[in-house]
Amino acid sequence: MFVALLSAVALATTWQQPPQPILEVLHAPQTPWPWTSPDAEHALLLRYVQYPPLADKAAAMVPLAGIRVDARTNGYHGWYGYGDPVLVHIETGEQTPLDLGGVRVLDVEWSADGDRLALTLKQEDHIGLWLGTPDGRGAIVPDLALNPLLGPEITWLPDQKRLVVLRVPADRSTVPEAPLVPPGPDTRQGEGGTAISTYEARDLLKTAHDDTLFTYYTTSQIGIVDADDLGFTALGPPAVYTDASPSPDGKYLLVERLRGPWSHRHAWWRFASDVELWSLPDGKRVHTVAELPLAESVPIHGVRTGPRFIEWRSSAPATLVWLEAQDGGDWSVEVPHRDYFMMQEVPHQDEPAIVFQAQHRVQNWWWGEKGGNLIVEQYERAERWRHVWQVDVDSRTGRPWFDLSYNDRYADPGRPVTRPLPSGHSVFLEEDGALFFVGTGSSESGDRPFLDRRALGSDRAERLFRCDPERYERYVAFVDPAAGTFLMFSESPTDPPNLHLVTLGDAVEAEPGEAVRARSTEVITSFEDPTPVLREIERRIITYEREDGVPLSFTLYLPPGYEEGIPLPTVVYAYPLEFSDAKTAGQVRGSEKTFTRIMGPSHLFFALEGYVVLHNTRMPVIGDPDTAYDTFVEQLVSGAAAAVEEAVRLGVTDPERVGVMGHSHGGLMTVTLLAHSDLFQAGIARSGAYNHTIRPFGFQSERRTLWQAKDTYLHLSPVMHAPEINEPLLLVHGAIDENPGTIAFQSERLFEAVRGVGGTVRWVSLPYEGHGYRAKESVEHVLWEQLQWFGRYVKKEG
Repeated sequence: MFVALLSAVALATTWQQPPQPILEVLHAPQTPWPWTSPDAEHALLLRYVQYPPLADKAAAMVPLAGIRVDARTNGYHGWYGYGDPVLVHIETGEQTPLDLGGVRVLDVEWSADGDRLALTLKQEDHIGLWLGTPDGRGAIVPDLALNPLLGPEITWLPDQKRLVVLRVPADRSTVPEAPLVPPGPDTRQGEGGTAISTYEARDLLKTAHDDTLFTYYTTSQIGIVDADDLGFTALGPPAVYTDASPSPDGKYLLVERLRGPWSHRHAWWRFASDVELWSLPDGKRVHTVAELPLAESVPIHGVRTGPRFIEWRSSAPATLVWLEAQDGGDWSVEVPHRDYFMMQEVPHQDEPAIVFQAQHRVQNWWWGEKGGNLIVEQYERAERWRHVWQVDVDSRTGRPWFDLSYNDRYADPGRPVTRPLPSGHSVFLEEDGALFFVGTGSSESGDRPFLDRRALGSDRAERLFRCDPERYERYVAFVDPAAGTFLMFSESPTDPPNLHLVTLGDAVEAEPGEAVRARSTEVITSFEDPTPVLREIERRIITYEREDGVPLSFTLYLPPGYEEGIPLPTVVYAYPLEFSDAKTAGQVRGSEKTFTRIMGPSHLFFALEGYVVLHNTRMPVIGDPDTAYDTFVEQLVSGAAAAVEEAVRLGVTDPERVGVMGHSHGGLMTVTLLAHSDLFQAGIARSGAYNHTIRPFGFQSERRTLWQAKDTYLHLSPVMHAPEINEPLLLVHGAIDENPGTIAFQSERLFEAVRGVGGTVRWVSLPYEGHGYRAKESVEHVLWEQLQWFGRYVKKEG
C-alpha cells in the first residue's frame, strides 16, 4: 500500500506529454515573420522561439520595480527571441541565411535608408550587437554589452551610419551580495495620499538591497557606435537612463534619467526623473527640459501630471513636444480640455506653446512630413469613443476629422501608414496631399483587411485594396506608393502565409457597390504546410443572439472527419470584453479564411481529440464604464447560454457534454459560469483572479475601489461562492505570475476553498512560469492536464 502511494505521488509530480499527434502539431515549425527594410528592397525572416526548455526559464530572475531581470544577460527574463535568420531580396527572391553562430535575435533595427541592419543578440552572458548590410556581411561589436531594461538600447543617428546605444558600464563591478542580516525591518507608512491601481503593484522594490540591485542592473552608459569601424565613444556619466533619442538634425540628444531615492510603492515608470538636452557630438548637458517628481498620486486608470511623453517633432530640425494633463490626470474630473499638446523649439529661447487643446485624453499622434500637419487621436472614456483630429501645430489650428466608437470594428477607417524620414523619425506616408490607411476591414462575414487612400481631412476614401473574400490577405509595406506596389501576406484555409509583391492597376468593381484597384501578384516566399492534419478541421463563423437581442458570434471548429448532425462533446472558450452598446458588442471578429495554426496550450487542440470547439465565443459586458461590472455575472450567464443553445441547435453539440475554459479574465469567467449556472459539465480556468478583495483598487476597466462598490466586488469573487462550484474545476497558474491582478495566490486560495467545501478541484502550479506559459515542459504538461480533465468529466471516457 505504501509503495502504491509513493508511485501515485511520483506520477502526480512528473512532467506529462499529450498524445504524439498533438506533439507533432505543437512542435511543427512556425511560419517566419518578415522585418522589411524601409525601402522594401529586403526583408529579414525570423522564426519565433516558441518553447524554450524549462532550464532557460529557471535562469536567475531578479524582480525589480516592475521589471524582471535575467541576471545572466542583464536583459529581460523571459526574452527568448528569434532564430533561423534569412535575408531575402524582394525583387529576385534570393535568400541569404545569416550565420550568427546559433545565437538568438532579440530585436531588429534597419537604418532609414535600408543600407544597414542592426540586430541585438542574446549571448550567453550579455546582450550583444551585430551590425551588417543586406547582403549578409556583418560582425558583432566587440566588448559591448547592451542594457535594454529601461529604454531603447539602440537608435540610429540621423546620418544612418552610427547608433546611440545604452550599454552596461564596462567597469561595472560584480553583483552586490545581500547582507546576511538585514539592516532593519521592512517598514511602510501611510499618511493620507491616494490609492494606486492594482496593476501598478508589480514586482515592487521592498528592501535596501533591492534598491542597490535596481541601481546596479539599470545603470547604463550612453555612447555612440560607428557602424563602419564598430568603435564605441562614451557620452556623459553612467546613470539610470530611460531614454537617449537624437533630434532629427542630429545636433541634440534628448536624455531622461531616473532620480532616487527609489520608491517601494510604485514601479520604475512612476519614479522621479530629469529630462535633459545634450549637445552632439560632445554629450554635454545644455538644458534641463523637465524635473519630474515621483508620480505618487496618479488616479486609478489616470495619468501623471506635468509633462509626459516628451519627444521630438519628426518634421522639424529640433523641436520638442509633450502632453500635459489639465484634469489632474483624473478621468472623473470634468474640465473643458483634458490634455494640452505642448511644443518648444530648441535652443530654448521662447516659452513652451500650447499648440492643441484636446477635449479628451490624447492616445496617439502621427506627424506629417510637410508643414505643421499632425493627426491626433483622443479617447473619451465615458462613451468609449475615439476622436481623430487634423491639427496644424504651426498655425495652432485644428478640426475634427472623424469619430466613432472605440469598439466599432465595422466602421473603423484604420490607421495611417507611416514611413521613416532620412533622419529616421517617422511621419505618415503622404502622396499628393493624400494619406494611406490600413485596417482590419471587419464585417459580418469576418475580417477582410484593406488599404485606402484618403485626402487629408476628407471624409471620403479610395479603396486601393481589399482582401480576397476567399483568402486572408494583409498589407505589410509599400515598395513604391507612386507605382502602386506593396508587400502583403496572403493565406487561406489550405495555403500557409506567404509574402507576395502586389502591383495595383486601374479601378474595377470587385463587388457590388465597391470599387478597388485591379492587381497582379508575385510570390516572394514559398513556405510549405507544416501540419497537413489541421487542414481536416472545418471552420465556420456562426452568428446568433443573446436572450436580450444582443447579436453574438463564435468561430466553430469541427474535428477531422466530422459527420453532419452528430452531436459531440464541446469546448467553449472565451474572454469577456466591455462595450458601451449592443451594436458594437455583437460585431464579428476574426476570419474563417485564415490558415489554421495551433500553438501553446491552446484549446483548439481539443478538435484533434474529437471535440467541437467554440472559439472566440463572444461574451460582452455592456454598460457604462463606471457600472458595467454590476451586471457582469448575469451577462456572462446569458451569453454562455446563448452560445450553447446555438451549438445544440446546429446539431454539433451534445448539451450533456460541454466544458468551458478561459485564461486570465477568461479564467474568472469560467469559474463564474460554474458557480452561477448549470450549463457546463466541467471547467478549466488558467491564470485567473477569483477573489477581488485581494485587488481592491480596480480590475480590467473597473475603476471603483472595493469600498465604493463592495457588493459588486464580492458578487464577482467566485471564492465567495465556492459551495456553488459543483462541477469539476481544473485550475492552472504560473507560479511567478507577473500580473499583479492575477497573482498565483489567487488559484491556490480558490483551490483550498472549493476543496474545503467538498468540491471536485485540481490545482496545477507551473514552476518558473508567469502569466502565460512558455517552457516546452510546461506547455506539454498543461495540454496533458486539459485533455485528461475534459476527457474524464466532459467526454466521459472510461
